[in-house]
Amino acid sequence: MSDQLVRAISKDGFVKAVAVSTRELTERARQIHKTLPVATAALGRTLAACSMLGNALKGDGASVTLQIKGGGPLGTVLAVSDNEGNVRGTVDNPAVDLPLRPDGKLDVGAAVGCDGTLTVIRDLNMKEPYVGSVGLLGGEIAEDLAAYFVESEQIPTACGLGVLVDRDQSVLTAGGYLIQLLPGAGEDVIAKVEGGIMAAGSVTKLLAEDDDPESLLRRVMSDFELEVLEKSPIEYRCYCSRDRMERALISLGPDELQRILDEQGSAELACQFCDNVQTFTRTDLEGLLSNMKKK
Repeated sequence: MSDQLVRAISKDGFVKAVAVSTRELTERARQIHKTLPVATAALGRTLAACSMLGNALKGDGASVTLQIKGGGPLGTVLAVSDNEGNVRGTVDNPAVDLPLRPDGKLDVGAAVGCDGTLTVIRDLNMKEPYVGSVGLLGGEIAEDLAAYFVESEQIPTACGLGVLVDRDQSVLTAGGYLIQLLPGAGEDVIAKVEGGIMAAGSVTKLLAEDDDPESLLRRVMSDFELEVLEKSPIEYRCYCSRDRMERALISLGPDELQRILDEQGSAELACQFCDNVQTFTRTDLEGLLSNMKKK
């Protein structure tokens, strides 16, 4: 099944929820960045979380950036989503390799670290983006994102994220859910949400049994009658282009561009999010310089 996002609300109007299956886009990220398993898991969780945040935005061209700096060996884990939930991402140190936890699972918390921050940047095409940041709890990402919503936006939130890596390091399953209480929800609603999450088990187990995110949501929220509001495909999508890379070169200014021309004779630019590499020859750089001087 292709990667998909589903958004729903409980019939009683007290809970809204979103879930994603992201195996293909996480595998695409793994191939681009050549991540080892613990980096694949950390980046995959971040991509799934960011997709759910991005899809909640209104307005074309809006985007969400999810940045996790935990002080661990992975360095910064970064994902960016458009308003449809299509995502791209990167991790500073994709080749980090750590021993498994005592329970046999990948030690994402140790790889990410917990001495740092989780930051959400919402760009709504206004003068300034909205930026919110919280201290990390444990670096496992799901609980950190839930804490962000409680602390920064005062929205009681439950989050589950998971990535299961196969023996050949490819991605077997990936995805997650985000459940949020709406105004008026009482203790009985909270108890039902918590009970459903406990009974359902891990995200990777649920997705291994059925990779449909609607099935994931219905099993986690088994005590609620759900109304599906939206179901849409999502993918790993990068918006880089030769024109954007050209503008990046121009932004360096004529002096730096001339230095590159004198010392290297050409420039090769690689996108940090995908495997797009563009070469600018001496003739290309001379043309850019000439146009800059005319202005």
